[in-house]
Amino acid sequence: MVRGDRLGRHETAHVRLRGGILGGQPPFHTPVFVLTNRPAPTLVKEGGTSFTFVADGIHSALDQAKAAAGDRNVDIAGGADTVQQYLRARLVDDLQLHVLPIRVVDTPGATHLKYRVLK
Repeated sequence: MVRGDRLGRHETAHVRLRGGILGGQPPFHTPVFVLTNRPAPTLVKEGGTSFTFVADGIHSALDQAKAAAGDRNVDIAGGADTVQQYLRARLVDDLQLHVLPIRVVDTPGATHLKYRVLK
């Protein structure tokens, strides 16, 4: 699956400050489209990952991700505001939530929830 991710503001800062997610070789191995209000040059990393900073809205970011993905799926990642924008625009087919408990005591790992979005 090709991932064309829309990252939120904090993830964007992480990409810029650290020079990339998880150092020199991010885990995506695909183009990532980062929504931002501060345009920046595309950042190309090892392993096929590139970060393209999109300043002209969610539709533009999604269109670019779809073009890069071809006939494969596009993932939209980010915080609540990011997801809500795409849901309000009715651009989401499936919604997956990954819920991680705060580990005060020994608890099981993450809970993964998947919903089909009705249009």
